[in-house]
Amino acid sequence: MTNAIEIQSVTRAYGGSKALCDVSLSVREGSILGLLGRNGAGKTTLMSLVAGQDRPSSGRVEVFGERPYEHESTLAKVILVRDNQRYPDRYDLRDVLRIAPVYAPNWSTEVAAELIEGMRIPSKTPIKKFSRGQLSAVAIVLGLASRAPVTLLDEPYLGLDVTARRFFHDVLLRDYTAHPRTIVLSTHLIEESEALFDRVVILDRGRIRLDVASEEVPGQAFVLSGPSEAVDRLASSHTVLAPHTVPGLKSATILGTPDASLRSEAGRNGVQVASVSLQELVAAFGSDAVKPSLTEGARA
Repeated sequence: MTNAIEIQSVTRAYGGSKALCDVSLSVREGSILGLLGRNGAGKTTLMSLVAGQDRPSSGRVEVFGERPYEHESTLAKVILVRDNQRYPDRYDLRDVLRIAPVYAPNWSTEVAAELIEGMRIPSKTPIKKFSRGQLSAVAIVLGLASRAPVTLLDEPYLGLDVTARRFFHDVLLRDYTAHPRTIVLSTHLIEESEALFDRVVILDRGRIRLDVASEEVPGQAFVLSGPSEAVDRLASSHTVLAPHTVPGLKSATILGTPDASLRSEAGRNGVQVASVSLQELVAAFGSDAVKPSLTEGARA
């Protein structure tokens, strides 16, 4: 299977700070990638580069083998939906629906109508008067109804209630199955979205900390919890991502997989060994306790 997106040794600097630092990433055509990490990790910058709305300070970004920046035919294949989309003051939903198909060759009127009805988006109210959730709903309509070969969704459902979010996931998965495309989804609502992902990339401080297939996430780390002294002793020869301490007790998220010897020693010392969820793993990689050099380039 070919790659829709290729990012090679990309750095994006703004003045003296780097939003991305030596990032390399491939995204298979027809897959759904979860792009995860804390605010400021570099996710939006990466998506902007792929969408051709920015260009790297160094390195190479390609979409279907072409650099997207100012490349008209490639830009027609990509849509980026942000949580802060801007519209002209006079626009209402009808204006958006009139203009959108001009820029989206694969536009689906049926998907747009289903999303508008399911998320109860008002058609005559000026968009500038929309709530945060209604603005997110309009962005979702643009993202899914466009059926763009590369669809980038950057925190698309801020302000939506749980029913609307579930409806969005249902429509996304059903239409993706019927009309495959490459989707990159950035979200903090990880537990609700992780079932969609084929692959997971965790960014922090502008670098990739983890890049693995979704089914391989459980083997990336584990948690030790119990008496502080025993946890410290067991964790001493491992990479600790995120320690948490209360008087006399401690838990530590550890990079890697626990072997039989560690499990046995943990049992003798009253220490529990548990797996981590994807959400816990993202939080651990974003912990201030993590030294960037210890986790760079973790891939599978």
